[in-house]
Amino acid sequence: MDKLFYVVPLLGIFGLIITAIKFVWVKKQDAGDANMQELAGYIADGAIAFLKAEWKILTYFGVIAAILLAILGNAHADSSPVIAIAFIIGAVFSAFAGYVGMKVATLANVRTTQAARTSLKQALKVSFTGGSVMGLGVAGLAVFGLGGLFIVLYTLFDGAASPENLKRAIEVLTGFSLGAESIALFARVGGGIYTKAADVGADLVGKVEAGIPEDDVRNPATIADNVGDNVGDVAGMGADLFGSYVATVLATMVLGQETTSVDNFGGLGPILLPMVIAGIGIIFSWIGTFFVSVKDDKGNVQNALNLGNWSSIILTAVASYPLVKYILPENLSLRGHAFTSTGVFAAIMVGLVVGALMSIITEYYTAMGKRPVMSIVRQSSTGHATNIIGGLAVGMESTVLPILVLAGGIFGSYFAAGLYGGAIAAAGMMATTAMQLAIDAFGPIADNAGGIAEMSQLPEEVRGRTDILDAVGNTTAATGKGFAIA
Repeated sequence: MDKLFYVVPLLGIFGLIITAIKFVWVKKQDAGDANMQELAGYIADGAIAFLKAEWKILTYFGVIAAILLAILGNAHADSSPVIAIAFIIGAVFSAFAGYVGMKVATLANVRTTQAARTSLKQALKVSFTGGSVMGLGVAGLAVFGLGGLFIVLYTLFDGAASPENLKRAIEVLTGFSLGAESIALFARVGGGIYTKAADVGADLVGKVEAGIPEDDVRNPATIADNVGDNVGDVAGMGADLFGSYVATVLATMVLGQETTSVDNFGGLGPILLPMVIAGIGIIFSWIGTFFVSVKDDKGNVQNALNLGNWSSIILTAVASYPLVKYILPENLSLRGHAFTSTGVFAAIMVGLVVGALMSIITEYYTAMGKRPVMSIVRQSSTGHATNIIGGLAVGMESTVLPILVLAGGIFGSYFAAGLYGGAIAAAGMMATTAMQLAIDAFGPIADNAGGIAEMSQLPEEVRGRTDILDAVGNTTAATGKGFAIA
């Protein structure tokens, strides 16, 4: 096995090291007065309580699923009982990724509130750094887990000896993805339902029935609302994108194993490429975080986040060409469909463009000041019925362009490099997951920060700064969901 394979888990470790550094930095920031810390403590305790209850059920499911996988793996010639171990590792990694994100979010929320007492710039720095812990942690764990486990299984099953042994190693590796996706299903659906139930309940009892402001300290349901932001939009989204990230790279590796090629890596180039692209995506996402900043309270937070996102996408695109040319031979084929390394690079570009367009479209339909949101604002002045109808109409309209973009992406990537092109395009789109998830996790942190500012009855300018972050955070949360769906 070429030494480049060992670089993949090292890139994952690099992401985890940066995650740890940023986590420590967030923890060192000022957490405010005793009242603010008490409120933040309630939110953190509620989030942990939810995860413990969820993990209890997941443990039962994981044990039963692992036993069944071991039995089936033993009965299938192309598999092995070891697939159960891969399943458990994937499940643990996915759960841990969600936990890390939720933990830093419950630390960053009150620190963002305190930072907002000084400036919008500092508040953005704290909240986005908290989000980047989530993004880099998820990507780092995924790349380290996939890269490291592939090396172990390739060695264990002697993948160099025959194509059958290589196929068996990758077959067992799919257990890692299955474990990750299983946790994602519970975390995303369970956390999502809790989040929306708590959000709607808090709004109804507060703003509608009691006639008090959102996040008012007199409304105890506000704590449940803030807990929901963490367990659903942070821990749930983290597990969700961890599963999607792993499944996308692994699907490309499965197709790469069937690809006929003669390269410098013993025919393993198509398997290696998606892992390397995922690894370098961590580096470029980390570089992109340095571009996210505003100069003062009048700075445009959305533009700052977009700059970080675009820089990571462009850097990944530029680096992909030499990587493709180095790792892949000029001519390849999969199931009778011949394609070239240039076609593979074109497919990666298609994936990156699709990811970028999904962000742009979602931002257009959810950002303040844009035509769709302003049309709903105008409808709100005429009553509840027109507000609901207007919102539904805009929501339905917003699905059209994403469907066309995804359909075009599937067609374009297949045209460029066949079935492998479709898979590597998805891997290219997911390469900047660390940045996408950092931007997404920033949203619930900012939302919590605003809630703590309101409950603590801090000065109006503090709530004004957190409201700016919260408004942008609603857009980035929608963008993150669009990216996850894509």
